[in-house]
Amino acid sequence: MEILLAFVIGALVAISVYQLQRRDLVRMVIGIVILSNAVNLLLFTVGRMTRAEAALIEYGATVPPEGSANPLSQALILTAIVIGFGLLAFSLVLVYRAYRSLDTIDAQDLVALEFDDE
Repeated sequence: MEILLAFVIGALVAISVYQLQRRDLVRMVIGIVILSNAVNLLLFTVGRMTRAEAALIEYGATVPPEGSANPLSQALILTAIVIGFGLLAFSLVLVYRAYRSLDTIDAQDLVALEFDDE
């Protein structure tokens, strides 16, 4: 299962890098979202994907049982999902504001407009 997820993560990273190289700001935002999902999936895969043992430490033990999934990576992913959603909402508002005030969402046109003001 981990090998399949490694290929999926690689494909998601490739798609996100392709989207980030586009001139359209909306496609750049989509690339950022896909990249954050790829990183979340990577963290989930690294934290072991098993249901064999619960990640609970028994009374008197100092470490969880061998073969249990790492709950820290799952907690990090939940936090990253919330932060990623906030980043997506803020980015889309910025793109919308740029479109309303400058009538373009092309990144090169925005750079040209920035240098025209000087």
